[in-house]
Amino acid sequence: MYEAQFYEKIADKKVRCNLCAHHCIVKNSARGICGVRENQGGTLYTLTYNRLISASIDPVEKKPLYHFLPGSRAYSFCTMGCNFGCMFCQNADISQAGKTQDGSDKRPPILGDDFPPASIVKQALKSDCQSIAYTYSEPTVFYEYMFDTARLASEKGLKNIFVTNGYITEEPLRKIAPYIQAANIDLKSFSDDFYARTCKARLQPVLETIKRMHDLGIWIELTTLLMVGENDSPDEIHELARWIAGISKDIPWHVSAFHPAYKMQDLPPTPVKNIVQAIEIGRAEGLHNVYAGNIGGDEYQNTVCSACGSVLIERTGSYQVTSHLKKNRLQRGSPQSAASCPSCKAPVAVRL
Repeated sequence: MYEAQFYEKIADKKVRCNLCAHHCIVKNSARGICGVRENQGGTLYTLTYNRLISASIDPVEKKPLYHFLPGSRAYSFCTMGCNFGCMFCQNADISQAGKTQDGSDKRPPILGDDFPPASIVKQALKSDCQSIAYTYSEPTVFYEYMFDTARLASEKGLKNIFVTNGYITEEPLRKIAPYIQAANIDLKSFSDDFYARTCKARLQPVLETIKRMHDLGIWIELTTLLMVGENDSPDEIHELARWIAGISKDIPWHVSAFHPAYKMQDLPPTPVKNIVQAIEIGRAEGLHNVYAGNIGGDEYQNTVCSACGSVLIERTGSYQVTSHLKKNRLQRGSPQSAASCPSCKAPVAVRL
């Protein structure tokens, strides 16, 4: 057992978990919304520390991150659990596995192999990965496991990538921020009603996390899964893209097509034209880097210079990546590599 961080004890052996924006009040012998943090006698425990349930070596572009270490590989892993209840989840067998589905007080078993942080870092180095990605389910709910792994990875020269729904609260985010270099955050919609109906969450905490990560200097990219009749109206997409551009026009935005999954099997797949329309809206609102997540086509995958239009990074097939960027020499102590367009010498928002 491993005691959780970021909770407070309240009356009658209840606790309030402050790790995410749900701020669950958890009674004795119960679990929070995530299904993997349990109150035992007034002490909150994380049930997934060292309990790895899935791991793989992925192209970093699969996270998706197109502007962070392009062409590199990330050692990716997760545990059970998620603090959202998305009706369209493509990994529900992992994310929802720790939750009671029938309304009873029964607590499902916690699955996973014993795999401590040192083993993860060792595997990442052995596999010639440049980074470790906390992904597949929601990393916030295995925060302690992620924190210890990220800190050790940093000591060994590896970068850390946080693939998240953005529901983490400010204190834990600030604590782990020195060890996180990049994040992909799901911005599932720009409607609070959509979040409440289909994700069992709210929009505002996600927006706050995106802005906070950007202010903390973490490289961020955003992903939106477009769903017919749910979050694909032009007005909403304009509003969403305009909000991103208000933070930075250099933030990459990935627009992906929905395919029937979990509790939304009856919703049709997203037509390619809807994805293209969203990309055009994003560009019209001033975003420099808007990508199609899963429909192919080089014109929606390649990175081009926002100043002169030259192709900077080509992506073909299964994440075959060719970079034409020129790395600039930086002053001593600079936190990142800088790049410029080889044609017009304009600076490029890519971390090499």
